[in-house]
Amino acid sequence: MTLLNPEYLFLLLLLIPVVGWYIWKLRKARATVQLSSISGLKKRYRGLRVWLIHVPFILRTALIILVSIALARPQLSDSWETESTEGIDIMMAMDISGTMLGEDLQPTRLEAAKEVAKEFVLARPNDQIGLVLFAGESFTQCPMTTDHAVLLDLFESVEFGMIEDGTAIGLGLANAVNRMKDSSSKSKVVILLTDGSNNSGDIDPETAAEIAQTYGIRVYAIGVGSYGDNIPVSVQTPYGMTKTVMSSEFDEETLKKIAEMTGGKYFRATDNNSLRDVYDQIDKLEKTKIRAREYSKRAEYFLPFLWAALACLILEIFIRHFVLRTVSE
Repeated sequence: MTLLNPEYLFLLLLLIPVVGWYIWKLRKARATVQLSSISGLKKRYRGLRVWLIHVPFILRTALIILVSIALARPQLSDSWETESTEGIDIMMAMDISGTMLGEDLQPTRLEAAKEVAKEFVLARPNDQIGLVLFAGESFTQCPMTTDHAVLLDLFESVEFGMIEDGTAIGLGLANAVNRMKDSSSKSKVVILLTDGSNNSGDIDPETAAEIAQTYGIRVYAIGVGSYGDNIPVSVQTPYGMTKTVMSSEFDEETLKKIAEMTGGKYFRATDNNSLRDVYDQIDKLEKTKIRAREYSKRAEYFLPFLWAALACLILEIFIRHFVLRTVSE
């Protein structure tokens, strides 16, 4: 048995003044009568009331002891188990350029990427995860956090047009690396998702990859979407939304090189299912045990002491007011 709040046992020190006061009260209340002899009194039967006179005080003392123990929260340990916790630091760098509105993934590349990324976040409750967005520029939508409810809410607000259009892959990757370079985690990962080639920003992708390599950050690069000149897309016109087609091309060699330089891997996703498979593969690759601890299941055991204290209180009241009751005229 262990005590969760052993400091409450200091309440037992209250017994010292209580016992001292009781002894002092008994001596003060003792009557003195001068007799020539007490031989006759020794043979007199001492009634039950004489023996019961100290019982209320004994019960009051037991009450204090039992309540103190109950407040200290005694607990019984019944089993021991080992728990392993897995977790890493992850920054997700997501392309939100105009080509991400392509509808070869449903409903669009961007919406499919958001939905699968949210599923990935929900499947990794022990990780610190953040979100960087990039198009012609880059900004941090959410720094790394374990409060995944906040991160998922911020995913909902991601849409095309939040920043200048373009595809600054190097700038997006560099921003993600900068957000996690000071992390003390042994495992640091950037998931870089894009559907195009670098055409904006002041940092080229290979330079950003070199920075990531310096800080021991692995980059998993995902090329999303199909090749071709007939990728359907909906665009806003003065007459409302209309369907048109766009061309789609990738600089796969650069994405492969980024992944290779940093110890990561390159993936290609041409539809919703293959994108989901990519995140499943990353999830399996990034399982790092960071802590194991042994703990015991404990059962609370304070109620028996409280019931015993209540019994002492009721018994004391009964004896004091019914058994030892005195009638005064």
